[in-house]
Amino acid sequence: MDFELTDEQIMLRDTVRELLARNYDPESRLKVTDTELGWSRDVWRQLAELGVLGLSFTEEDGGVGAGPVETNLVLEEVGRRLAPEPILDAVLVPGGLVARVGSPQQRQRILPEVVEGNKLLAFAHNEPGVRWPSTELTTLAVAHGDSYVLTGVKNPVPHGDCAEELVVSAVLPGGGVGLFLVGLDGAGVVRKSYRTVDGQRGAQIEFDKAEAELLGDTLDASTAIASTIGHAQAGLCAESIGAMDEALRLTAEYLRTRKQFGVTLSKFQTLTQRAANMYVSLELARSMSLYATASLADGAEDPVVASRARLQVGRAARHVGQEAIQMHGGIGVTAEYPVGHYVARLTAIERTLGGGFEHLRVLSDRVGGYDLAEL
Repeated sequence: MDFELTDEQIMLRDTVRELLARNYDPESRLKVTDTELGWSRDVWRQLAELGVLGLSFTEEDGGVGAGPVETNLVLEEVGRRLAPEPILDAVLVPGGLVARVGSPQQRQRILPEVVEGNKLLAFAHNEPGVRWPSTELTTLAVAHGDSYVLTGVKNPVPHGDCAEELVVSAVLPGGGVGLFLVGLDGAGVVRKSYRTVDGQRGAQIEFDKAEAELLGDTLDASTAIASTIGHAQAGLCAESIGAMDEALRLTAEYLRTRKQFGVTLSKFQTLTQRAANMYVSLELARSMSLYATASLADGAEDPVVASRARLQVGRAARHVGQEAIQMHGGIGVTAEYPVGHYVARLTAIERTLGGGFEHLRVLSDRVGGYDLAEL
């Protein structure tokens, strides 16, 4: 594999980086995240005009047909600026499910609107009390004439507060997991929005015999869900890399400028060694993130690869985040200074789609399938 980015990929990365840097410095980002919506529709419009929202969709579905490499380059820049726009939650994950499972009519109705930034989706899959991977669902789909009605509770639904249409997972009457399209303005749907620890938004959504449209004609969408979540895992890794990169940059800059006992903190050997260890953790995580992205680009949607990457990236994020806070001292936990917000986002990512314990369990369950290596 060629690890060098093409000229087009470099141009995409730099364009998104410039757009987000122009719109989000630490002060302006706080103002945006404190609004009711929590993100900027103007930035969303600019991302749509650049084609960012259509990167992962085929030209037939209104997109540009790019691959995981381009998508994750964008998400890395999102992490670098802590941009709150819900690219992953409102486009890539639910839109990916529509693209994989939806009928031609459903795809034609939904995806061009999503790519143009005119429609916000959300994937309602997680349920209270169910740990990742969410395989034992309690939300039920019951046939109602030519359609279905859903009953159950979904929480958390990332960015479900602003979604206009949901992709909902539910148990089908004959068993298996189906995917359904549900409008949020219909009867039997109650949405309770809230703010998350990283300044983003989520919702609990309750269904009480809510009318739903089966997505496609698949009677068990488990494979499509697992595939889409695998891409989301790689995307979260990429976003973490961007956030860790900036947290390390802020820490190194602080060590070079902050003085104690008449000299800059960078003169203290212990602190520079700790900063060097942060860099080592970041580069190990970057390699694992690249590994996950490269596997998807080669068509290998392996949950073991995803868990390997998430485990290493999560451990690195915890190390880099904690050290960034410690070496900044008291300023590191203030709302006005950005490093605490990077740590909050890294912490939230580490708990999204499985934490370290869950991914370690995925890997340990497969230990018996490996051959013993003898030296």
